Amino acid sequence: MIPRYTREKMAAIWSPENRYRKWLDVELLACEALAERGEIPPDAMKTIRERAAFDVDRIDEIEKTTKHDVIAFLTSVTEHVGEDGRFIHMGMTSSDVLDTALAVQMQEAADLLLEDMDALLAVLKEKALDHRRTLMIGRSHGIHAEPITFGLKLALWYAETRRNRERLVRAREVISAGKLSGAVGTFSFIDPAVEAHVLGKLGLEPESVASQIVQRDRHAEYFAALAITASSIDKFAQEVRLLQRTEVREVEEYFSPGQKGSSAMPHKRNPVLSENLSGLARLMRSYAIAALEDIPLWHERDISHSSVERVIAPDATILLDFMLGRFTGMIDRLVVYPDRMRENLEMTRGVIFSQKVLLKLIEKGFTREAAYAIVQRNAMESWHEGQPFRVLLERDPEVMGRLSAADLDAAFRIENFLRHVDFIFARVFGEGT
Repeated sequence: MIPRYTREKMAAIWSPENRYRKWLDVELLACEALAERGEIPPDAMKTIRERAAFDVDRIDEIEKTTKHDVIAFLTSVTEHVGEDGRFIHMGMTSSDVLDTALAVQMQEAADLLLEDMDALLAVLKEKALDHRRTLMIGRSHGIHAEPITFGLKLALWYAETRRNRERLVRAREVISAGKLSGAVGTFSFIDPAVEAHVLGKLGLEPESVASQIVQRDRHAEYFAALAITASSIDKFAQEVRLLQRTEVREVEEYFSPGQKGSSAMPHKRNPVLSENLSGLARLMRSYAIAALEDIPLWHERDISHSSVERVIAPDATILLDFMLGRFTGMIDRLVVYPDRMRENLEMTRGVIFSQKVLLKLIEKGFTREAAYAIVQRNAMESWHEGQPFRVLLERDPEVMGRLSAADLDAAFRIENFLRHVDFIFARVFGEGT
């Protein structure tokens, strides 16, 4: 499980104190650039640098009157700076501050989420290697198909999580854009050199052409990456839920001493962590939809996106941080039942070997259609009559007219399904695993 301090760090990114600190960073860097250009007197710049500060409670108080958060913030800062505060925010508009600072906050959030993903990848790799050859039945349409290994299932989750990490890295890059181009983005009263100075110091790229805001397709890509990651966790958690069903019971969430599953039924051991994660993923997907709705704004801007982002930016990043931590802890303590997996594998009395028998008959001269009909006929009888599939094949004159006992032995080898497990693992984890 991810340490508690990580989640507290994520929440701290979206605190009023950190938000206003980022705003002040933008304003001070802009003043610094203006001072270098001679547009702010050196003495005034010295005063601004020494005295610039804010008071969160005071900002809240001022905003009750102004109904404008950036103006309330600037008023609080000016109260600390004094007369030279008049040089702050020169040629800028509110979105220069808001969007640039938001980009930095989203970078910080992405960095913590990437740490979370690294922790999950490490656990998935360890478990996959542990269960590389733990045989279990693979299922399609919920029905027994052919054997796989539990390690392969976990390797698949690892590969998908790695793609999610790559998506977030790309989304972090896309979101790392700011603007200080003034009202409607024309640089009318601020020089582009000021923007270059501020964004360079903050590790951001300039929006190549901005309206009054940084364009929200960037933000939508970021939240889409978070939602895809959450949906992958939903997929993995759903698999745990399916495998924990009493009729299957191949894996199980760790059930701690003293834990209770039901107020009425003392025997219950429910996959509550997985169910929780599946539910939270629904919420995450809704945040992506909200971010997509923020792309179309009126003309050069409106603020319909602002209220949305004040909710989804902290909520989505904090929530995914929580989901990654919960899922990592759940997988780390997952209880696996190899014997039960083997029992389920043998439940269908050998019909899982049907494809190899089909291929053997084709090798011996049958058309695919004829071979398929023979194998399916015997498989269906095995299903309906409860007879071992091999016994039925050995009684079938069409089969035994072409296949020897050695051919059937070769077709019914469980090792057939393990031939290329190491090859797949090498593709996922690299050579030497």
